[in-house]
Amino acid sequence: MPVDTWCLVVNLVIIHGLAEGWYDGGSIAFAVLLVIVVTAVSDYRQSLQFQNLNSEKQNIQLEVIRGGRTIKMSIFDIVVGDVVPLKIGDQVPADGVLITGHSLSIDESSMTGESKIVHKDHKSPFLMSGCKVADGVGVMLVTGVGINTEWGLLMASISEDNGEETPLQVRLNGVATFIGVVGLSVAVLVLAVLLGRYFSGHTKDVDGQVEFVAGKTSASNVVDAVIKIFTIAVTIVVVAVPEGLPLAVTLTLAYSMRKMMADKALVRRLSACETMGSATTICSDKTGTLTLNQMTVVEAYVGSTKVNPPDDSSKLNPKALSLINEGIAQNTTGNVFFPKDGGETEVSGSPTEKAILSWALKLGMNFDVTRSNSKVLHVFPFNSEKKRGGVALKLGGSEVHIHWKGAAEIVLGACTQYLDSDGQMQSIEEKKAFFRQSIDDMAARSLRCVAIAYRSYELDKVPSSEQDLDQWSLPEHELVLLAIVGIKDPCRPGVKDAVKLCSDAGVKVRMVTGDNLQTAKAIALECGILASSEEAVEPTIIEGKKFRELSEKEREDCAKKITVMGRSSPNDKLLLVQALRKGGEVVAVTGDGTNDAPALHEADIGLSMGIQGTEVAKESSDIIILDDNFASVVKVVRWGRSVYANIQKFIQFQLTVNVAALVINVVAAITSGDVPLNAVQLLWVNLIMDTLGALALATEPPTDSLMRRSPVGRREPLITNIMWRNLIVQAVYQITVLLVLNFHGESILPKQDTRADSFQVKNTLIFNAFVLCQLFNEFNARKPEEMNVFRGVTKNKLFMGIVGATFILQIIIIEFLGKFTSTVRLDWKLWLASLVIGFVSWPLAIAGKFIPVPKTPLARYFKKPLRRLRRSRSRAA
Repeated sequence: MPVDTWCLVVNLVIIHGLAEGWYDGGSIAFAVLLVIVVTAVSDYRQSLQFQNLNSEKQNIQLEVIRGGRTIKMSIFDIVVGDVVPLKIGDQVPADGVLITGHSLSIDESSMTGESKIVHKDHKSPFLMSGCKVADGVGVMLVTGVGINTEWGLLMASISEDNGEETPLQVRLNGVATFIGVVGLSVAVLVLAVLLGRYFSGHTKDVDGQVEFVAGKTSASNVVDAVIKIFTIAVTIVVVAVPEGLPLAVTLTLAYSMRKMMADKALVRRLSACETMGSATTICSDKTGTLTLNQMTVVEAYVGSTKVNPPDDSSKLNPKALSLINEGIAQNTTGNVFFPKDGGETEVSGSPTEKAILSWALKLGMNFDVTRSNSKVLHVFPFNSEKKRGGVALKLGGSEVHIHWKGAAEIVLGACTQYLDSDGQMQSIEEKKAFFRQSIDDMAARSLRCVAIAYRSYELDKVPSSEQDLDQWSLPEHELVLLAIVGIKDPCRPGVKDAVKLCSDAGVKVRMVTGDNLQTAKAIALECGILASSEEAVEPTIIEGKKFRELSEKEREDCAKKITVMGRSSPNDKLLLVQALRKGGEVVAVTGDGTNDAPALHEADIGLSMGIQGTEVAKESSDIIILDDNFASVVKVVRWGRSVYANIQKFIQFQLTVNVAALVINVVAAITSGDVPLNAVQLLWVNLIMDTLGALALATEPPTDSLMRRSPVGRREPLITNIMWRNLIVQAVYQITVLLVLNFHGESILPKQDTRADSFQVKNTLIFNAFVLCQLFNEFNARKPEEMNVFRGVTKNKLFMGIVGATFILQIIIIEFLGKFTSTVRLDWKLWLASLVIGFVSWPLAIAGKFIPVPKTPLARYFKKPLRRLRRSRSRAA
């Protein structure tokens, strides 16, 4: 049974009986019920918050073909009969059958439990909702949605559990338990001392008479006195237990998660809120995160001739133009829709595909006609490892063309010829230096370089059976270069400021991209990740291949120096994350592809992209950045630091209250046999300080000063030396003033009619002054390190409202108790005295900040007892 309930039973039934004990008992009952209601409401609101976040997480946007037109819609709006394109990394949105596909493989482990990847073709065409596309491309016809799918039937019987405890909550529970054990030990000591005082005849009543005289004091009086002593011991336990810590964490996380949604960050795991504030490095993608991902072809080389402007088809040979159009139309996962009403042509697909398709349309490509002139034999989908994708086409007769498209320098390396301005094939050896220089020049201007090439092939060399065709590897050598295009993807507005903000906060931003080093360097300089071109030397800027070839020890040393990694594969990113974590870094990683999933999972905080990110990436991440913007990643860091800072503020505030009340009651109980702060008063303090105090300090918005601090390390103590200093200064002041009032208050305060009245007035003044000290202490806790604790307080209306409400409630409780119970009495002069005592704590707190603090964390002295306590709790569990 909780200690609050024990106090209720003792006061209501045992000590005073129902007739006289309803005041104390009723007050305790009200306090207990109010705490229960507030906690229940808070938990209910948090569960609603999780439901909203979960529904947002499940609201996947995907492309659907309706009426020949590709449109983007929510997964919840899909209906039977829709045609849905699928590519690597997508989640199958509904049950359906495969219409057409190339090398399509599905991971059905989420449904079948088998890790084997299943190949899909016309012999095995059925697709199940919730499965992941592991490889290839395809188009499916939806046959079942919602509860009518296999996934829907499975999920109907499963509810997602989001109630996991975060690492910070575990640490706080350990601290709270340790303090509770200390409080219980002190209470047992006080109980023994008070019982010894009573039975030895050293305890006196209000009138100065000895309470216990052996052989003369009745048994009922002895029982009443022992129960009163027991109540004092229980009261000390009530004081010691910091009941508000778990509530403060809940409020802080719930408030932060809701606010982070407004900043375009969807938190999937609570622990990410805290961990992100400790991040020391961010490994960021380039495309779509640092850049706008709105690509346009701004430069083009066809053969050895630069086309200026790039969409001027009059400068191109008809043969070269026909082959370029053929390759672009067929070797793509994008689509072109021509409205029947003559509206604007709609181009869909990835940003790179859209840019190249739009360029071909400007050159005069008729998308539908070009696609109908050839038949697709086999498709090699774009592969992030090989950086290219290809397609085999059968034209009229026995002619076969194999088209490749991908990273310019990789495709160029596979070319042996090129088409000149007359449409004639020429050896590429003499022109390779020219093409490489053109690629470097475009990359230096932060253009993404894509090469388009093809080769003829003999039909009799193409596998005839469908099974052999599926296993066929497209020839990727002896290619003929058709064109090299430079695609511009400008930096997002505000990215440079966001990178600088990270740098000032001690968080190093590293760019990991699949682009070549020249493009990566240009974007890094534009974004401010690299300060100058002089920095762009190894190992500050490195290729993924070179990093991959290093030994494990060399990678760990090199990783700390890397700022930009170009031509990197997803595995290179994973190796970088592992090396950084081994070096003691707290690593955040952004990713959007299926192959980014291992790095996202390995990192301390995985951040996936909400727009371009695949479902596999989102499922592997802790936070989803809804607008794919790096500036939103920085906001997440800011909120993470705010969560940690707000918890620390509340801990400082809460422990000051508990230490002061505990010492005052223990000293008073041992010396005089009574306590100035009784159970009802302390429950009231706990109520307003734990619940309202947690709400006030937990909802402090993040400030710019948070981003000027160094990141919190992995082993940084929760209670810093600055917090200890502030806590001790405040606690010493409160203990000194209130103990002086306790022992000399009757001589200092105005004389009353009886000694009992003087005793009541003194205790009431102590109670009121103690509460008002905490109100001013609440302001001090807002800014643990700053002199001006009132700066920005008017902007936090909730904080001001809670402080005002607490003050009004204190007036009401004092007047109520004074009117109905005659246990407290305060006139306006004593109210003023209470205010002065509370107000003095403010300048005292500022003066205390001039006291230097030691560099060695004081918290380390509590590590061993906390560790022993955790071990004993785990054994008990």
